[in-house]
Amino acid sequence: MSDLIERQKIDVDIVCVGFGPSAGGFLTTLSREIMDSDGNIKLESRVTSGMPLQVICYERADDLGFGVSGVVTRARGIKKSFPDLDLTQIPFAHEVAHEELLYLLDPIGASRRPALLKLKDKFIKLLSRNFSFSLPWIPPFLSKEPGLVLSVGQFNQWVAGQIMASGLVQIWPGTPVKEALIDEKKVNGVRLVDQGVEKNGMPSSAFMPGMDVGASLTVIADGPVGQVSRQIDRVIGMPEEHHKREWAVGMKMVIDLPSDNSLKPGTVIHTFGFPEPEIFGFMYVYPGNVTSLGIFVPSFFESPVRTSYRYLQYWMKHPKIWSMISGGSIRSWGAKSLDESGKHGEPYLVGDGYARIGENSGTTNVLAGSGVDEAWTSGVLLAESVIELWRAGAEMTKENLEKAYVERRRKSWLESEARVAENSRNGFDYGFIPGFIGMGLSGMTNGILNMPGRFRRPYERVGNIEEYYRGKILGET
Repeated sequence: MSDLIERQKIDVDIVCVGFGPSAGGFLTTLSREIMDSDGNIKLESRVTSGMPLQVICYERADDLGFGVSGVVTRARGIKKSFPDLDLTQIPFAHEVAHEELLYLLDPIGASRRPALLKLKDKFIKLLSRNFSFSLPWIPPFLSKEPGLVLSVGQFNQWVAGQIMASGLVQIWPGTPVKEALIDEKKVNGVRLVDQGVEKNGMPSSAFMPGMDVGASLTVIADGPVGQVSRQIDRVIGMPEEHHKREWAVGMKMVIDLPSDNSLKPGTVIHTFGFPEPEIFGFMYVYPGNVTSLGIFVPSFFESPVRTSYRYLQYWMKHPKIWSMISGGSIRSWGAKSLDESGKHGEPYLVGDGYARIGENSGTTNVLAGSGVDEAWTSGVLLAESVIELWRAGAEMTKENLEKAYVERRRKSWLESEARVAENSRNGFDYGFIPGFIGMGLSGMTNGILNMPGRFRRPYERVGNIEEYYRGKILGET
């Protein structure tokens, strides 16, 4: 049906799909170089003569702060983009003031723990309070000091406001992109989603065809499971031996803490050990007695019933966590998919007419547990490359983008740290203890030594439900 419909068409120089941290870094850097302080054009449009560069960004969420939540980040790339600004003036932002790594014991005996871990727990219990033990040292690769706790939703809205205040970039929320316009593996822009469609796919009386937006460069920044990213992966393919098999569900809540709580703004707590050893938890405390907290349920977790919301409830009811949040009230909650494949999941970063940034381009660092600053930095690196090419009058070809963007990215800290983290999770293919040892080995040797991995698909890791719960749930008698 869509190919037979007459559609409106506009042409711009650059179209961006998705507005998250990576697009924020890209558009912030690019918008500063389009015109000078006197109003003179520095980057001229190639579709509208005599006008500045024409840039438009489409975001599928109804608001520019949706789809993201709290984070702790070293913020190196973000701080570099705003060298003269006190970032703590952004709502809910605060410098990391205290960081703690907690091992949570199982207070009810329901988790599946290896025998060696159970033995170790007996000794740790002697030193614990509230069934938890605070490690005396946080590995450098995990530590976020000096850094920031942020509400990424608030941060995105603030960044969008800065960009749109320039008057040089349009950002349209609530406007999902259906697909890239591809001709023989060259991307020529995007097509927006049709509006006013019935459940059966047929046009309703309010039908409005999605517009075609032609562009010299399509910037793909649509997150871990974006529509356009998946389309490009299908059409272009993935580099040899690269795959997207490592995922996680981030299950989170925002809570207004009781007024008499002792947690200070900037407090960061990392947890592991409960409700299952493979599930990691976090808590970030913002100004105004607000905390963002939750868990990550990874794809290497072999449970056949990954009930993330229930695991979150168990985690929150752990005596240590509950002692900090009891008496508070829930402000909001939700979940997010996380692409944790890192370098193994890095797609082709560029092609004729397109470039990829952010989480779906393989920026997430699973060793450091960090992704926002990495995504932002990938956007900055692409913007610097586009500015360089545009000034030189170069076309947005695969060859030119590889020389400018890919080479720039390969020389950055983003690449060097991604290499260290590349094989850090391999050990979890064999269980929690090998996985934990493997992360430490990779982190402490800067990626020189790693555990071997089998790179199984997630469904290959999920065991038989009867075997998984044998000894935990009584069968029929």
